[in-house]
Amino acid sequence: MNETERKVNELAKHSYGTWRRQELWKTPILIKDAEGVYMYDDKDKPYLDFSSQLMCSNLGHKNKAIIEAIIKQAEKMPYIAPGFATEASIAAVDALRSVVPRGLMKFFFSTSGTEANEAALKLVRQYKAPNYKIISRYHSYHGATAAGITFTGDPRRTIAERARCTIQGVRFAPDAYCYRCPFGLKYPDCNIQCARYLDYMIKEEGNVAGIIVEPVVGTNGRIVPPPEYFSIIRQICDENRVMLITDEVMSGWFRTGKAFAIENWNITPDILTTAKGCTAAYTPVGITATSEKIAEFFEQETMDHGHTYAFHPLALSAIPAAVAEYKKLMDTGLPRRVSKYLQKKLYELADQHECIGDVRGIGHFWALEIVKNRETKQPFDVRADKFTHKALMTNRIAGEAMKNGLYFAAWYDTLVIAPPLIITEDQVDEGLNTLGKSLSVADKEAVSTGVPASKTSEYSKRT
Repeated sequence: MNETERKVNELAKHSYGTWRRQELWKTPILIKDAEGVYMYDDKDKPYLDFSSQLMCSNLGHKNKAIIEAIIKQAEKMPYIAPGFATEASIAAVDALRSVVPRGLMKFFFSTSGTEANEAALKLVRQYKAPNYKIISRYHSYHGATAAGITFTGDPRRTIAERARCTIQGVRFAPDAYCYRCPFGLKYPDCNIQCARYLDYMIKEEGNVAGIIVEPVVGTNGRIVPPPEYFSIIRQICDENRVMLITDEVMSGWFRTGKAFAIENWNITPDILTTAKGCTAAYTPVGITATSEKIAEFFEQETMDHGHTYAFHPLALSAIPAAVAEYKKLMDTGLPRRVSKYLQKKLYELADQHECIGDVRGIGHFWALEIVKNRETKQPFDVRADKFTHKALMTNRIAGEAMKNGLYFAAWYDTLVIAPPLIITEDQVDEGLNTLGKSLSVADKEAVSTGVPASKTSEYSKRT
């Protein structure tokens, strides 16, 4: 064992690895540098970043404009209490107003998407009191705090519930998951039942204050809803006087082609939460943006929320620079061109690999759902397997890819294909060539059906 390995082992011994059994945090890879769409380990081996780290490094690594803005603020004033105005907060608000959907006009700044959702909960429950229930969806992730994990539908909520670290008043609705429709229906003959069922839930539950949704589901599958979905939900919310919260922590910041994913359906939420990409992950910031009617309510009511690092000037300093860099990049046309190329290549890849059941996504935000039998949609693993000792097929594929210089995130049933917006067609080819070789791990154990993915992928049918 060399000195570097010893230090990494000491780190693992004295720190907690996130979302895992600690026996799996013994020998993490040491990353010493990152630039563009690549990161480099201590042996200078490059890894193509095919998931923008945790779907946050949207502008890639070492963007000079953002780094210079952070340095400038650090030299001037790294911190001041949130009760003061700063040039950094003024500039951040101005920058945000130029990109958020029209109708959202007041902001609270925290340090993560989890905290942004926690703030949204408090605002909605105060605004809608005595109504207090929140409806979320089963395929969702909204954070790690007591509120965020209770909103979350995925397996992490179950562990938190066992530890009694959740809040009261959250209910779960069916997903807009066409590949595995919870109602057993087929689009477009389904009448968008996944959306219309929310009206039934609201009326039967009573006391519903708000609905929280990821416009395009993030961790839990990059699920893109049918075109009519959000207009129906907006109407249901309005008719029942329920607030619509859109969680754009992953789907925001041009990842779907629009500044925020909800804009793909021309809908404005009552509250929008975001984080990650607002600084391209160069500093930790969470944002809770509200409508004017919510802002007016709190003119005479106490906004009962805040913390030491709210409106942190060093963190906020990255927002104006990031917004400017996004606008400049989008003006080049590169992201739009490459997203179409990526879609085409992912469909081609799926037809070459028996283990891919569904290809779905939008922009630079895609999922490959890995199945054992493409015809029956039998999965290799289910959500109950996520935190067991079973070696998940998606993790095995990701591990094989890492050996060959390709990094991407994996969930229990899907691979996350969400590269930085600066990626080129040649780099997409590089990533997919390596991914294709790695998929052989699953192909060997998949049932041979002879059915191409283009015949089973629900999203490809809709597009």
